[in-house]
Amino acid sequence: MGSTALGGAAPARAGLAPKSGVLGSTFKPCGGFKLKTTTKVSFMPSYFLIKICLCSVVFHILIKVSTLKVGRSSVCVRVSIASSPQKQYSPKTSAVKSGEEVRIAVLGASGYTGAEIVRLLANHPQFRITVMTADRKAGEQFGSVFPHLITQDLPNLVAIKDADFSDVDAVFCCLPHGTTQEIIKGLPQQLKIVDLSADFRLRNINEYAEWYGHAHRAPELQEEAVYGLTEVLRDEIRNARLVANPGCYPTSIQLPLVPLIKAKLIKLSNIIIDAKSGVTGAGRGAKEANLYTEIAEGIHAYGIKGHRHVPEVEQGLSEAAESKVTISFTPNLICMKRGMQSTMFVEMAPGVTVSDLYQHLKSTYEGEEFVKLLNGSNVPHTRHVVGSNYCFMNVFEDRIPGRAIIISVIDNLVKGASGQAVQNLNLMMGLPENMGLQYQPLFP
Repeated sequence: MGSTALGGAAPARAGLAPKSGVLGSTFKPCGGFKLKTTTKVSFMPSYFLIKICLCSVVFHILIKVSTLKVGRSSVCVRVSIASSPQKQYSPKTSAVKSGEEVRIAVLGASGYTGAEIVRLLANHPQFRITVMTADRKAGEQFGSVFPHLITQDLPNLVAIKDADFSDVDAVFCCLPHGTTQEIIKGLPQQLKIVDLSADFRLRNINEYAEWYGHAHRAPELQEEAVYGLTEVLRDEIRNARLVANPGCYPTSIQLPLVPLIKAKLIKLSNIIIDAKSGVTGAGRGAKEANLYTEIAEGIHAYGIKGHRHVPEVEQGLSEAAESKVTISFTPNLICMKRGMQSTMFVEMAPGVTVSDLYQHLKSTYEGEEFVKLLNGSNVPHTRHVVGSNYCFMNVFEDRIPGRAIIISVIDNLVKGASGQAVQNLNLMMGLPENMGLQYQPLFP
């Protein structure tokens, strides 16, 4: 058996018919095929008619196989899971129609979140990537940067300054924190944008300056930006032009706590959160603290007094409570590639039981596709959400009376980043929220 780019396949050889046949015909080789000739004929016009027909058949076969390498060479085929739409989306319309194509730019495509966007869009029937940027990888093919995605038909990487946005309808911005504000400010106004950095998450620009060490460079855009916690702020996201995609820790924390705070089922004081993330949460850049020998066979607490996700979480919880909420938060880096678990310790309001918390979360997320409350005493585990856009959670009674323990798990690169970004852009484009996101978790 010969081999192809897609796996094993037999070499393409043609033997169209037996050596002898009707009218005493035989076959002679011709360009890899055997053509029929006749040794005995009694009616000359019929002979010419048969020969013309056979030549026509062979001609069409040669056209069909002209793009294939015949013989010992392999057949190289490029595939895509999603079918290509026939029509193109017009930004003048409020929503994308079925079958219309939305042209996508991925800025910062050489990072983990950029690669995850590409993986997810391989299964999206209406989003097509037309521009990909990566300044340090400019000129390279995406498959050389991420070989696991070599089968995708993608444009070459370019520097942002060389990107042509005339062939773009929407943007996923996967650039590092602190670099996005000025870039987004310079993009065409008609583009829909989902920003995966932290640059537009904090509504208060003074608070942003305090936590990120520099003044906000696009305060006018901050007023426009909508925070993208999909299940909580769906209506606002649907009408937005610029969405600030939430961080991974804030997603895993706010999904369970916001509904409970809104319902006044837990106290606003003494909220303690212990969270653990896979190493991809620290990004792809080379850092000494992320070397294998620094993180292997252990757990690494960091940002204990000042992790930048703290103001983001407190902003969301305070809005739910309509008063200031302060949390105690400790993040930890754990030696696994992807996955995140947040364990929340809360004090219940007077007269409230763990069953009340459970029932409220159940009613809140009963119709949601991507947020699932586990049954009974089942404990959420990160290995059960890997590669998916799901958030699994459950509530447990603490041994201390009046307190409860809530555990939620997500894939930090999917629901904690790129998956939620696709979910948000679907909403912004008027498409089904789950389009391109129905990947099941990868286990074992």
